[in-house]
Amino acid sequence: MENFNLKNIVKDAGAAISRAVQFAEEKIGHAERTELDGQFENLWDRADATKQWTEKLVKNTEAVLMPNPGNRIEDFVYEKIEKKKPARLTNMEYLGLDMIEAGNVFGPGTGYGGALIKVGLCQQRLGQTEREFIGSAGIGYTQPLRKFLDNEMKNIIKEKGVLEGKRLDLDACKNRVRKARSMLGQPTKDGVSPEITLDQAEKDLRIAQSEFDRQVEITRLLLEGISNSHNTHMRLLYEFVETQSRYFAECSKTMTELQEELASSAKPGPILRINSEDLEPAVPNTNSYMSNSIASAVEDINLSSI
Repeated sequence: MENFNLKNIVKDAGAAISRAVQFAEEKIGHAERTELDGQFENLWDRADATKQWTEKLVKNTEAVLMPNPGNRIEDFVYEKIEKKKPARLTNMEYLGLDMIEAGNVFGPGTGYGGALIKVGLCQQRLGQTEREFIGSAGIGYTQPLRKFLDNEMKNIIKEKGVLEGKRLDLDACKNRVRKARSMLGQPTKDGVSPEITLDQAEKDLRIAQSEFDRQVEITRLLLEGISNSHNTHMRLLYEFVETQSRYFAECSKTMTELQEELASSAKPGPILRINSEDLEPAVPNTNSYMSNSIASAVEDINLSSI
């Protein structure tokens, strides 16, 4: 078993060195490389764009659902350690609590105190509705998208990396075959004839070509699956819109009920009767009042100085 493991280690080290040499020679233009067909490259470009934009959509949606970045980081940590997220109130619920407390301090029987309590209760209902929306949108939209990134997309990237390794192996074998052919007709070196070296190089090339072709098909199948992923993401998007629509409708209903309740409990102001006509008291013009007061004060000063 130890010899077997040692052979594997030596083999893997040799393959890594061969890939590194091939990669370096390609970078400086001293080696040719096998290019993938245009259809494959288009599939990869679409998959890469899907990854980048899905990451942005998840990030921005979560920012809308939970504006506080500290809370987002905290929830992310709890997800990673597979623990229950902490229960926290929304900002509207905190506002509602403060309004209710202030209303009780000013007196529930007073106009202002009673109104604060009513609005505070409404804010609490809005906050609860918001929490339900955040939970539903997370389960129905952002979480499935994150799962796609963590599973399908990571698998595609992994297989693409394997394909790149197989491609380097193939091109390294091609270079060895070319080198072995150029040695034909030359004297035997190190006890191995050029013909034997060429035969072994061609054998390695056939194996590398077969492994490369197989990995291309594996990766291609995964990339073609992105179309199904797009269809799934479109369905998730529709569900998110439905969830958001219900949320706004519920908020609108709650606010309409609050407005009606406040309107019904509002006390009518005093009515002035002039020439048998009921008139609402005019709102005093503050600027005019201030001007008249200043003019009157100046007049008093002038009279007193006479």
